[in-house]
Amino acid sequence: MAEVVEKPLALCLMGPTASGKTDLAMALADHPLLPECHLISVDSAQVYCGMNIGTGKPSPTQLSHYPHALIDIRDPAQPYSAENFRHDATIEITAAVKARKLPVLVGGTMLYFKALRNGLTDLPSADPVLRAEIVKLAEASGWEAVHLRLKKVDPEAAARIHPNDPQRLQRALEVYLVTGITLSEHHRREQNQTDAGLKELPCRLVWFAIQPSARAELHARIASRFHRMLDSGLIEEVRALYQRDDLDPLLPSIKSTGYRQVWQFLAGELDYELMVERSIIATRQLAKRQLTWLRNWPDLQNLCDTPANSIEHILNFVDSSAI
Repeated sequence: MAEVVEKPLALCLMGPTASGKTDLAMALADHPLLPECHLISVDSAQVYCGMNIGTGKPSPTQLSHYPHALIDIRDPAQPYSAENFRHDATIEITAAVKARKLPVLVGGTMLYFKALRNGLTDLPSADPVLRAEIVKLAEASGWEAVHLRLKKVDPEAAARIHPNDPQRLQRALEVYLVTGITLSEHHRREQNQTDAGLKELPCRLVWFAIQPSARAELHARIASRFHRMLDSGLIEEVRALYQRDDLDPLLPSIKSTGYRQVWQFLAGELDYELMVERSIIATRQLAKRQLTWLRNWPDLQNLCDTPANSIEHILNFVDSSAI
């Protein structure tokens, strides 16, 4: 009987925003007991070029020493979906395994981790915030404007849906803005058994998460980090996006936490103090959603708040001979 060769490991470092995931990944890359690491970002905002400060990207100096795949791979005008991530991450993981490197996936976009673990899902559930924004556009410019927007991204659906059919227009545009895939393409894939094209990953995923025990401390970190972002030029960064003709607040990139609120400030919809307050609140809400995902994540190893203790935990859990 042929010997069964166990797949190599890939480490997945998860956690809420501002919990120290990036620092831990870089510390792992430096650890002498681990093979060379191939860091892969799992962040739905860090994929966008020109969105550096507000996404908490590693600095240029850090990236020169600790390169991260899947950072700066999209223009903000181009939506990036969970399907895009699964495809791109699979390529990166496969390349790392072939090069005998240790894949280390680090980030806080839980939907991307879920897509990697479970494969792709069907149509997304309703997004109340996005739906409200589509209605706002319709109230300002009419449903014809929504139909025109849909026609630009999904002409097949626009041809099927009458401009006076708000519910179907709203859903078709929502699906594209949430997933980056048109409703027409979703329908084609359903007919062709979309899961048939999923490829098995060339490794075993092991899951680790930083879950700060003190919620007040995490909230303090979030507030402090946002003020540092402002001091580092976040408003100027968003202004450069705001001045572009091809971007609007319905795009996933501009909907990112912090960017949405600064965009509203630049549009005169929020004053400075309210922008800061809402940005911090939105980031806290994001962290809460991330922690909710983690509470229900199977086979999860919880890490300590300090990098040193977390690394020791990882090394104790992982059999080095199996990497």
